[in-house]
Amino acid sequence: MNKMVKVLVTDDSLFMRKIISDFLNAHPQISVVATAKNGQEALEKINEFSPDVVTLDVEMPVLDGLSTLENIMTHNPLPVIMLSSTTESGAVNTIKAMELGAIDFIPKPSGSISLDLYKVKEELIEKVLLASTVIPPKKNSQKTERTKSENSKKYLKVFNGKVDNTIIGIGTSTGGPRALQEILCSLPKQTVAPIFIVQHMPPHFTKSLANRLNSVSEITVVEAVHGQKVEKGTAYIAPGGLHMEVAEQFGDLTIQLSETEPFKGHRPSVNKLFYSLSLLRNYKKIAVVMTGMGTDGTDGILQLKKNDESTVIIAESEESSVIFGMPKAAIQTGKVDEIVHLQHVTNTILKYI
Repeated sequence: MNKMVKVLVTDDSLFMRKIISDFLNAHPQISVVATAKNGQEALEKINEFSPDVVTLDVEMPVLDGLSTLENIMTHNPLPVIMLSSTTESGAVNTIKAMELGAIDFIPKPSGSISLDLYKVKEELIEKVLLASTVIPPKKNSQKTERTKSENSKKYLKVFNGKVDNTIIGIGTSTGGPRALQEILCSLPKQTVAPIFIVQHMPPHFTKSLANRLNSVSEITVVEAVHGQKVEKGTAYIAPGGLHMEVAEQFGDLTIQLSETEPFKGHRPSVNKLFYSLSLLRNYKKIAVVMTGMGTDGTDGILQLKKNDESTVIIAESEESSVIFGMPKAAIQTGKVDEIVHLQHVTNTILKYI
């Protein structure tokens, strides 16, 4: 028999607390054991009710969601899911929450008080159940932020500095923002390969993710734009809600974005990106699959290896993955060349450039 998942719902709106609780309680495996109207009350009720999962509104009085999250991760680590508005400030704060240790987030469809929250009901239930399976980080395990040069200095010794035609594709989902920060902040500015990233994330949030990663990385990180020419040493993040493919035109690589149907439930799709990379000739390819739920990227890996057996496939290990779904599916293809802890992904990439 499956264990009942105990949830603490935190939101400054009585209406939102009620509707979120009703949605979750309707699932036979979930029980909302308490609600809180602000972060301070949430911290008190965590001690009282010992929930398995906490949902946190980002914007709250007394103690806001980010401050509450930081307190939880420092003193009593728990799986936390953020509920965020889709405004620019909401997106920025959500990216900060991912850095602080939140497992995932759900955008409120129409602002702080969303009368149409039913649109994300199934997603909310799925993510709460998923979060309950995640082992939270140990107390005080959050790394202090280092300068860009400190992050990348130790990797220069394995970087040969040669200019070649290497291209890198990265696919990730749940837990991806923190994993991407670990990798991109560690790449030295001398990195010559362009990097193409699919992070499962809705529209509006990928721009904030790109801006944040660009501010803490030595390489340039941008949200991809349709038709733009690819530059070496730049990381391109697929915009939420759009597929990203890479094509060669007149000797240059260009970004191709589209709103075609989701591929196996995803848009952007890691598979679509990897398929497009598999068609490029005279390029050395490195494909990386990191933390996330599901199997996105698996078909693309098979196509990459089919078209060029020398393509290097790297999968994040179970030990460091927040969710081991995507890396596990990649490994099961039998085409993965390296299975490494997140802390060693950068070294492994640079070894093959």
